[in-house]
Amino acid sequence: MTVFTIFGSTGDLMYNKLLPALNNLQKNNHLPGDTKILCVGRRDWDTSDYLAAVDEAVDSSKISEIRTMLEYVKVSLDEASGYDALKGKIESNGENTEKIFYLALPPSLFPKVAGGLSQNGLIKKGENTARIVFEKPFGEDLESAHEINRTLWNYFEEDQIYRIDHYLGKEMIQNILTLRFANRIFESDWNKDSIEKVSIIVKEKHGIDNRGNYYDSIGALRDMVQSHLLQMLALTAMEAPRAFNAQSIRKEKVSLLKKLSLEKGDVFNAQYQGYKAEPKVRKDSRTETFVALKVFIDDSRWRDVPFYMMTGKKMNEKSSEIIIDFKENDVTKNLWPDQKLTHNQLVVKVAPDEGVSFRMNVKETGLSNKIIPSRMDYSHGKDAFGNVPEAYEKLLLEIVKKNALLFTRWDEIETTWRFIDQVTNRCMKAPYIYESEDDLIKTLQERSEYNDS
Repeated sequence: MTVFTIFGSTGDLMYNKLLPALNNLQKNNHLPGDTKILCVGRRDWDTSDYLAAVDEAVDSSKISEIRTMLEYVKVSLDEASGYDALKGKIESNGENTEKIFYLALPPSLFPKVAGGLSQNGLIKKGENTARIVFEKPFGEDLESAHEINRTLWNYFEEDQIYRIDHYLGKEMIQNILTLRFANRIFESDWNKDSIEKVSIIVKEKHGIDNRGNYYDSIGALRDMVQSHLLQMLALTAMEAPRAFNAQSIRKEKVSLLKKLSLEKGDVFNAQYQGYKAEPKVRKDSRTETFVALKVFIDDSRWRDVPFYMMTGKKMNEKSSEIIIDFKENDVTKNLWPDQKLTHNQLVVKVAPDEGVSFRMNVKETGLSNKIIPSRMDYSHGKDAFGNVPEAYEKLLLEIVKKNALLFTRWDEIETTWRFIDQVTNRCMKAPYIYESEDDLIKTLQERSEYNDS
């Protein structure tokens, strides 16, 4: 028996991501046959009330496979006896039940719920049939992350804790290591001798979407760079792991992240016009909705190669990609001295389209010897048969399998927060106010540290 217990079962994450993901897993026979889903909330509902709320929020096709597996359980988080009903539901399934507790909750509630689960015996420290899942953000800075983690370690072993960064569940993020290490043509030139620069760009088209209360205390740097962009950078630049397993890959990611450095002028933070008029945003807010960083990696592979990280809201489009720009080939100057050739470029497209694009030089069709750029494209979605799993499908399945590869270990969290605190304390200025992405691009191009990005 496998029991998913999901706290925050009436929230957007549950309705928009977790329920559809579980539904697809069940539809494709990836969940254990005796799986139950306990939907925890504080409202005075029964299961029929909860299903009525789900029917209003979720398309019926996205829950049809799991509807009969859902059961609502009211839990009061503020008192020990508030967990009695939940404990009874779980213990009724027997001693060998695989227990998964998913906290789709704000980080401020992590310690309270973790303590409640432990004190009521729902999870015992070191129990190999129980794991607990936490959504990002894992803290708001290094100090708060330490505080949360110290509390969790009182109740659980590290291998029972699964910290979700949903970007790690995306197909092309998982594909970065395969692209690098399964193709000699790339790995042999994956260094400072061949690569001129690396750009990691995550753009969002909308603003903060009524999340002012949360976003205004976090900002783009802590919301996106600390998790998504630094994970993308680590996978792009890390050394080859000794084996394709969680322990080896995490070790190399942490080693890489510890080598990051930047100068004070290498951070540019901005805020979109009208942000301060958003609901629940402070009228004097200095919170950045866009941030760009130019960082370096202090090791023999990458020394002096700039890594640009950029993310922001109110951009022209929604997209995520990693761009590898290769250096000019010295041989071409001798062979074609009168032609200016385009540098090779590899683009890993993470979202919304998934795939790889490689720019190369070819001879133009016809009688001339003119050389023109051309692209070779691989579309991950078009080459897949049937359903391409959404990130949460992959992550939930890995939790069931007890595979921690796609989840962040504590030392990764600690290292990224230490770097982000350095940026915050040394490099952030009053934000530039931008009207559009074009405005930002023009401003960045005028700054010497970004004019080649």
